[in-house]
Amino acid sequence: MHPQIRRDGPGSCPICGMDLVPVRESADGVRTVSISSEIKSLMNVQVSPVRRQYVTADVRMVGKVEYDETRLAHITAWVPGRLERMFVDFTGVEVNKGDHMVQIYSEALYTAQEELLAATRRDRPQSSSRFIEPLDLAESAREKLRLLGLTPNQIQTIEQRGKSSETVTIYSPVGGVVVSKMKQEGDRVQTGDRIYTVADLNHLWVQMDAYESDLAWLRYGQDVEFTTEAYPGEVFHGRIAFIDPVLNEDTRTVKVRVNVSNDDSRLKPEMFVRAIVKSNVAAGGRVLDASLAGKWISPMHPEIVKDQPGDCDICGMPLVRAESLGYVTAEPSDAAKPLIVPASAVLLTGTRAIVYVQIPDADKPTYEGREIVIGPRAGDFYLVKAGLNEGDLVVTNGNFKLDSALQISAKPSMMTPQGGGGGGHNHGGMEMPKADEGVKMNASPMKLVPAVRDSMQGIVEQYKTIQEKVEAANLAEIRAGYDRLGKAVEAVPADLIGPPMRPQWFEVAMLLRNDVTEGREINSMREADRVFTLTRQHVNQMKAHFPLPMSHDEMQMPAMTNMDVPPEVTQQLNGFVGPYLGLGKALAADDLEAAKQAVPALHQRLASLLPIVSESKAVEMWSKEKRDLSEIVARLQKANDLAALRSGFALLSEQMLSLQRMFGFPTDAALYELHCPMAFEGRGASWIQSDNAVRNPYYGPSMLKCADKVEKL
Repeated sequence: MHPQIRRDGPGSCPICGMDLVPVRESADGVRTVSISSEIKSLMNVQVSPVRRQYVTADVRMVGKVEYDETRLAHITAWVPGRLERMFVDFTGVEVNKGDHMVQIYSEALYTAQEELLAATRRDRPQSSSRFIEPLDLAESAREKLRLLGLTPNQIQTIEQRGKSSETVTIYSPVGGVVVSKMKQEGDRVQTGDRIYTVADLNHLWVQMDAYESDLAWLRYGQDVEFTTEAYPGEVFHGRIAFIDPVLNEDTRTVKVRVNVSNDDSRLKPEMFVRAIVKSNVAAGGRVLDASLAGKWISPMHPEIVKDQPGDCDICGMPLVRAESLGYVTAEPSDAAKPLIVPASAVLLTGTRAIVYVQIPDADKPTYEGREIVIGPRAGDFYLVKAGLNEGDLVVTNGNFKLDSALQISAKPSMMTPQGGGGGGHNHGGMEMPKADEGVKMNASPMKLVPAVRDSMQGIVEQYKTIQEKVEAANLAEIRAGYDRLGKAVEAVPADLIGPPMRPQWFEVAMLLRNDVTEGREINSMREADRVFTLTRQHVNQMKAHFPLPMSHDEMQMPAMTNMDVPPEVTQQLNGFVGPYLGLGKALAADDLEAAKQAVPALHQRLASLLPIVSESKAVEMWSKEKRDLSEIVARLQKANDLAALRSGFALLSEQMLSLQRMFGFPTDAALYELHCPMAFEGRGASWIQSDNAVRNPYYGPSMLKCADKVEKL
């Protein structure tokens, strides 16, 4: 029941009282497990090699056909007037460029025609002015009619006829299909009113929805295959012309627009389509497209592809190389092939995963668990960023059973990354075992040769540098710091570490290398905080196994803890301990009224704090932490039930523990840190108590004694 409990001889578990059973060590590695050939057959363990090859990611999408917005034309009124006759009586009629669309009677047009006729009848050479050149009134009148929407031929006809026309005909400026009719004969219109809308249906758009998990495989200019209900089995093609930069927060999808040629007019707007994009994936998440290899493509019109540089035939923009859009050449080097692992071999834990690798040349079937960093999924494979090598044999069937075997052996596994088994939290009020009760504890750290100690100290120094850059929120320096950390890890001479502790180093080095892989690629402070939290845990793990001239607590504190903390800071901080402990006690008793009464005490204590006049780094940090405390207390003040109070109390507890590590609590009473692994649907939460008798504030009397950690601060 509690695999972290071990003894050198028979006995009973100090937690549950069950008899201990014999344990046969299966392998010497931290994450290795050995089984017999018979058990391997019963477990149906199967392996597959890790290899470099191109894989195809099929991205499936749905959408519908729409008008090409760039090929829509609106027939509008250029002048106020009355629609005398509309030549297109209904929508769906196909028109050509120059076809007559509507006759309009306009007083302004009639007046402008009279001005033109009057100007042409005037005898210009009879001007009496010898100093001012006569104005060309006829040309001015022609320009006015042109601005009112008349064509040069219409203007010339008026002059030749010598008589104004009561109505003027408006012609279609483009060819296409009339898709909208907004007016009727006899309607009055104003300047700018739309009368018809004409769409060129020879080119259409297909608007599709792509899930955010598929965006890694979509590129501008990619070929898209799609089918429609109207023509089952017939495949149409288009190219991606636009990928929306904004994600729809409701559907969690992104709009992808495809340009489609429709010369045969078989596709109709509003048709539903099912599409598929076949992305041949290369290393680094790039896409291999042989049809675009070495080509030049228009950045605005993906259908324009040329063999040589030049300009777009449609918009005139300079063409760009397809490689600049994330494509690779048709015949890339082997280095461009991605390292892939079957999806069935991966036990996901977030951006990282656990795989089990068969150890070659072992006397009996032996498997080693490895934490790896994975990229996006492509079909039945995951891209591997770090942790595996080409040719490794990974378990594709039976890996969950191997993981369970490691968990039972109290070794690190997917379910228990830190090792120690998965059943160690306290549900019943029994005291956790002490080291002097005969439980087998880790051996004392061995002495390190100077070369190993100095190289590990270099890892610590790089860790501290990264910590400073995280506090300064400098992403470029954080990435550079992880690059230096990677070099420091590789500089450790593993062959000089004694055989008993060498597996521990291999475990720590594996975890740190994964931190480096992710740290080199971070692009946000949220991601930096997540990766740095893991790095801190892994450096602490190294400190726990290898003696270095640096305390374990120092690794958990910010760099400013080496500075003096003014007594004003610790005095102000100490005033929060009492109200905080009172709130935790009330929640552990499910006492809603007492918990509500404890919150104002926290608020009053916070409001009574006076500013500290000092240029100390500690004072600067304390001022920042007080703002965070204010936000948490404000959240607690809005809570009206136990669930909301417990959620706020968890945030307050994390803040108090962080403050304790930064500044310490000057109280004379002992304080203990406790942790419940089941709180908040398994996410877990910590809290502080004044004694070591577990009183769980997150479950109250229902699971009052649930805790898997009790440590004195």
